[in-house]
Amino acid sequence: MSKLNISVIVPLFNEEESLPELVDWVNKVMYENNLSYEIILIDDGSKDNSWKEIQTLAETYGSIRAIKFKRNYGKSAALHNGFQAAEGSVVITMDSDLQDSPDEIPGLYNMIVKEGYDMVSGWKKKRYDPISKTIPSKFFNWTARKATKIKLHDFNCGLKAYKNEVVKSIEVYGEMHRYIPVLAKQAGFTEIGEKVVQHRARKYGVTKFGLERFINGFLDLMSIIFITRFGKKPMHLFGSMGTLMFTIGFISIIWLGAHKLYCIFNGVAARLLTDTPYFYIALAAMIMGTQLFLTGFLGELVSRSATDRNQYQIDDVID
Repeated sequence: MSKLNISVIVPLFNEEESLPELVDWVNKVMYENNLSYEIILIDDGSKDNSWKEIQTLAETYGSIRAIKFKRNYGKSAALHNGFQAAEGSVVITMDSDLQDSPDEIPGLYNMIVKEGYDMVSGWKKKRYDPISKTIPSKFFNWTARKATKIKLHDFNCGLKAYKNEVVKSIEVYGEMHRYIPVLAKQAGFTEIGEKVVQHRARKYGVTKFGLERFINGFLDLMSIIFITRFGKKPMHLFGSMGTLMFTIGFISIIWLGAHKLYCIFNGVAARLLTDTPYFYIALAAMIMGTQLFLTGFLGELVSRSATDRNQYQIDDVID
């Protein structure tokens, strides 16, 4: 068991103005609640003086650890490295722009430690964002709830809390930080809670995200659904689709052929099979079905060659 109560992970990109206030606020909250902690600042290739500010803060506060990327890799990469470095029994993630309130940390910590949740996601019920962000965000979260069956109102909230074993059991990559609850559920951590948290208006700088994040979000949603459901059994998806398509095409060909023979034996004039569009539709269905089936077969070969094909999260053992 770690001696630290909390690891606070803060990914950042060009946030030199907000860092001193954020670190001071986190330290104040931890001191008032008698919590042992570390703050892990992940500089995601900032172009301003964020790293110099971090170096100054590290000299002032002994609780600070930091990682600096050579270039901007994105939030998922920052969180992944922070998760690997975290030593606290509870891991808190929060954004660096002061829109997440450190005052929420004790409540999130207690939900993990006292209420037994594996992870808790913040819900910014009242937001101070423009309508161009809030409306797409509501639609995105509704879609994610329906697709993943995880009842959270704000998948993309940066303020979250985890048991340490949760963050050590998942791999966050690409832009999958939006779907950490899905990754956690896939790893067997099903006690996922939600807490209404304060959302504050941005005090410094400008947002680093545009509308394209919602498009990327839906693409990532499709990816994560496929990975979680069919990552180790691709034939179940592609094989089923291929078999269905081939069967439809094959039955259609049989029907067209039977209809042609019926017309011949009964002296009824009928066009050549190759003169009808239905023949080509049926043929295309058979070809697509074969391709899908082969895709599933190749996917199985790749899956069986993967190094993690037999890695499973084991909860307990009696030997």
